[in-house]
Amino acid sequence: VEALVVYRKMAAFRVIGHVWWRSAGSGLLSRLKRDGSRNLCAEGGASSDAEPVEAKKPSFTDEAVQTLLYKMTGLDLQKIYRPVKQESKPPSYKLMTDEQLEQAMEKAKEVAKELLKMPPVLNEREPIDDVLAYDKILDGMEPTRIVFTDITFGTPHRERFIVVREPDGRLRKASWEERDRMIQIYFPREGRKLVPACLFKTENLPNMFQQDCHEHVLNLCIVQFEPDSAEYIRVHRETYEDIEKYAKYDVLYSTRHFGGMVWYLANRKRIDGLLINMIQKHMLNDAECLINLYHMLHPETQSAKEAKDLAACGIDLIKIFVNTESQKAGYIELALQTYETLYNTAASS
Repeated sequence: VEALVVYRKMAAFRVIGHVWWRSAGSGLLSRLKRDGSRNLCAEGGASSDAEPVEAKKPSFTDEAVQTLLYKMTGLDLQKIYRPVKQESKPPSYKLMTDEQLEQAMEKAKEVAKELLKMPPVLNEREPIDDVLAYDKILDGMEPTRIVFTDITFGTPHRERFIVVREPDGRLRKASWEERDRMIQIYFPREGRKLVPACLFKTENLPNMFQQDCHEHVLNLCIVQFEPDSAEYIRVHRETYEDIEKYAKYDVLYSTRHFGGMVWYLANRKRIDGLLINMIQKHMLNDAECLINLYHMLHPETQSAKEAKDLAACGIDLIKIFVNTESQKAGYIELALQTYETLYNTAASS
């Protein structure tokens, strides 16, 4: 980067070469004003799975959905507060009464719940491809693009003027990728890089997954990308697909990413593997929540209709799903039989 010029709260950015500037008083700024709204980026990031009014499905942020997802996520304090690599410091010790210890545990649980707050699930933002003006007089005057960025402090990043002057004289809105780079230059976010790490490439992700680093990948993804960007959605999709393929559901259990994975699988009617995992771990309440979420997202299914008519719950609800919807009915029935045998043995002893 050889030149950064600030002029009337606008910034021009060039990758190679010098910056040629002319007064913007009646040029760029006035043209932007004539263009209308201050927001030069396309509308994006609407809540996921938005449907027409006549067939609206529950959204990820709905209270009922969030309640079910939080119940399934679990609150494993040993996992949430597991040791992490950091600067070595001497341990601290405190003497507490039973009452103080109980208060400390309650405080730890409250902090843990905050750490389990789920990242947003959004639709991919619409691409920006709007040309504001075409000045033939500028054709060929500069060999490279010039990016103009509104750097006014306090302005929401989605509402910033970010436009690009092409070498052929076109003045267009910056693409999402260009906007993200420019905002990171002027308003850097800790942990985010101008060039994403190589680990996010499709060919490199399997190496991370083989080491069960799914949570680490998703944590880095949240920092690096916007939640409605194509890359953010792709990395999450590939992570969930690997977990589903190899039944590694436990790597995200009791993390802030578990709810997003469950939402992904339930939307695509692929909850059989996760359901088997829950039954094998004797987590029948979670299995019931999973099927209830499935019915909320797919009320037209035979399973949802039968469960509603019979007001089914518990094992009866699971059996209705197995008999009508499951693609792995035999495996789930076997897991249920094993659970019931163990339960009856424990009850009789």
